[in-house]
Amino acid sequence: MTHPLFDKHRAKLQAALDAIGSRAYWSAYAETPNPKIYGETAASAGKAAYDAHLGQRFALQQPGVQAWAGGERSPYGVTLDVQYPVCDPQALIDAAQASMPAWQAVGAQGRTGICVEMLDRLNQHSFEIAHAVMMTTGQGWMMAFQAGAAHAQDRGLEAVAYAYREQSFVPAECVWEKPQGKNPALRMQKHFEIVGRGVAVVVGCSTFPTWNTYPGLFAALATGNAVIVKPHEQAILPAAISVKILRDVLSEAGLNPDLVSLCVPANQQTTQALVTHSAVKSVDFTGGSAFGNWLIEHCRQAQVYAELAGVNTVVVDSTDAYQAMLRNVAFSLSLYSGQMCTTSQLLLVPADGIATDEGHKSYQQVCADLGAAIDSALAKPEVALAVLGAIQSPATVARIALANSGALGTVVHASHALQNPDFPGATVHTPALLACDADAEALYMEERFGPITFIVKVADTAAAVALAERVVRTHGALTLGVYSTQSTVVDAMTRASWNAKVALSINLTGGVFVNQSSAFSDFHGTGGNPAANASYCDSAFVANRFRVVQRRYHI
Repeated sequence: MTHPLFDKHRAKLQAALDAIGSRAYWSAYAETPNPKIYGETAASAGKAAYDAHLGQRFALQQPGVQAWAGGERSPYGVTLDVQYPVCDPQALIDAAQASMPAWQAVGAQGRTGICVEMLDRLNQHSFEIAHAVMMTTGQGWMMAFQAGAAHAQDRGLEAVAYAYREQSFVPAECVWEKPQGKNPALRMQKHFEIVGRGVAVVVGCSTFPTWNTYPGLFAALATGNAVIVKPHEQAILPAAISVKILRDVLSEAGLNPDLVSLCVPANQQTTQALVTHSAVKSVDFTGGSAFGNWLIEHCRQAQVYAELAGVNTVVVDSTDAYQAMLRNVAFSLSLYSGQMCTTSQLLLVPADGIATDEGHKSYQQVCADLGAAIDSALAKPEVALAVLGAIQSPATVARIALANSGALGTVVHASHALQNPDFPGATVHTPALLACDADAEALYMEERFGPITFIVKVADTAAAVALAERVVRTHGALTLGVYSTQSTVVDAMTRASWNAKVALSINLTGGVFVNQSSAFSDFHGTGGNPAANASYCDSAFVANRFRVVQRRYHI
C-alpha cells in the first residue's frame, strides 16, 4: 500500500521524472506572481505574513534553545529586527538522529510524497518567501519571486525526482535461487533496506538562500536523512520560513518535526563543530572558496557537496547580430548587479577587433559599445532598479570602489550609485567595465564578485579559446560563453568546454542569458572543475546520500 501523499502527488512526480529524462522545458511551479494562478489575495496575504515576522521572535519549538539572536542587515536599508532561536547543536543532532528511524520506516515512496507536499506548501507561501528573499539578499522583486520561490521549488522537486529514481532501482526484496544440478537448488529470501547515511547539514549562502539550499535539503531528506539548515547570518529569514513550513508538514504527517531544524550558530566555531560532528554525514555548501575548501579538508566524516568561487568567461570572436549580442551581454551583467555565481566576469576580445553584421569593430569600440548598451538597458530608473536590485555585502561595495579607482584595470565604464525612491537606504550600483591586456593576469585571474567585468584584450581568437579553457581549469567556472559566426571557433570552444568540464552557451542574443539555469533541463555545474564538485541535479548528487543494507536467510 502506497503512502497517501505519494498517491496525491504521483502525477507531478511522473512529470518531473519525464522532464529529467527528456531535458525539455517543464516547470511545476509558476514563475509569474499571477493572481489567477496563486489566488487573488495571495500577494497581500504573503506581504502581511512577511511583515508579521519583523521585530518579532521567530519561534520554531526546537530543542536546546539557549538564546535568541538576529541582526540581518537588509541591502534595501529597511529594519528587519527578527530574532531566531540559538540552539545547542548537540541537541539538534540528537533530535535529528532520534527522528530518522521513523523517517526510514516511511520508505522511499512515502518520503517522496511528503517531500513533494512540502514543496507544494512552500509554493503556497511564495509571496512571503519572496519578500524575505528580496529584503535579505537585495534581489529585485521579480527575481526574488522567480529565483527565490518558484525556481527554487523546481530545483527542490528536481532533487526529489532524482532521489526517487535512484532509490526505485533498488527492489525491496527478492527470492534468490541458484541451480545445483542434480541437487536441490539453493534458495534464499533477500531484503534490501534503503537507509540514510546520517544527519545532513546544509550551509546557506547570502545571495540565494533558497535556490542554493533546496537542492541539497531535499536530496538529503528524500534519501532518508535528517537535515539541519545553517543559514548565512545575513539571510536567515527565508531559511527560517522554509524550515517552519517543512516542520509543519512533518507534524501533520505524524512525524517528528525535528527531522528538519534551523541552526543559527553563536559563532564560527559553533558552525565548525557542527559540520565536523561524527553524526554529520553530508554537508552542502555554497559560498566562498576559503570556507568551502576548509569544509572539504576538515569534514572527513562527511560527503561535502560544494559550490565555490569561479571565473566565468565569454569569448567574443564575431557576430551576425551585434546589437542583440550587446543587449544580451549588458542585461546579463546588470541582472542582480552581477551577484550571481553564473555571471560572466571575463570577456575575451581579440586585439584586432571582431567582425559583425555592422562591419568590423575594434577592441576599443566593443568596450565603448558595451558600456553604451548597459546605459541603454538601465536608462529607465524603474527598470534599472528592478534589474539591479541592491548590493548584498559591504565587501562588494568595496570591490566596486576599487574597480572604479582604476586599480584593477582601465575603467571604460564606471559603476554609478543610484537612488531608490522606494527604499532610500538601498545600496544600488550599476556595472563597471574594465579593460586590460591578457598578460595582466593578476587583475582578473580570481573571482571579483559583483558588478565588475574585465574586457580582456587577447592576441587572437585561438589565444582567447586557450585562455578560456585555462581559466576554467585553474580557477573554475559555472558558465562559459562564445559569440562566433565560424563553426571552427564554436567547435574549438565546445572541445574546450569538454576539457574544462563547464557548460557552454553559444551566440545568446534572445531572451535567454548565460547566467540563467533552468531546472529539469540545465545542469547547474558539472562537478568537474574547481568551481563546484557537484551538480544541481544529477544522479551523483543524490545517490551517495543513502546506503542499501541487505538481510538474507534460507527458504
